[in-house]
Amino acid sequence: MPVRELVEYMLGVTGKDEARVRELLLRGSLVSGASRFRWTGWDAGLANLRELLATFPDPDPSRRFAAANCTRATLRGGRQPIEISREAGARKGLFQRESFWDVLMTAIDGATPAYAGYSYRERSDRYLRVFTQAELEQLRAASRLIRYSILSDQIRTAAFTQAELYVKREV
Repeated sequence: MPVRELVEYMLGVTGKDEARVRELLLRGSLVSGASRFRWTGWDAGLANLRELLATFPDPDPSRRFAAANCTRATLRGGRQPIEISREAGARKGLFQRESFWDVLMTAIDGATPAYAGYSYRERSDRYLRVFTQAELEQLRAASRLIRYSILSDQIRTAAFTQAELYVKREV
């Protein structure tokens, strides 16, 4: 595995923390979810490590939310987060004018989502948007537009108050 890919996995765990990345490289092992990586540890050198880390994106709070680049939404606030991919939320049935994703993005546009940082694991900027009671009711009603019954039932019945949105950067 190329060093850049290995460091990219590390960033999902450590963020751009030079000391932690350097420590992991020296240790020679990384556990990330179900993946386990082992290698002969080495000292990457601080200058080399800084040069490599500079090639990865930094959080940028000045970035505006771009609904067109939003790939995933996670509804949070209840016991279990509800993961909605753009593909699952945007599927339309026959004769259906709008999708759940359309309703969700319209609700999101009601107020500007707050920038919440960059996710190296998702390779996306993260935004948070707290919903009003009216927006929650609108989203629950729109859950019928989702073609997947389990996901539809989760949105209709689970408690959530906000959405965490993942937006890919345009290259």
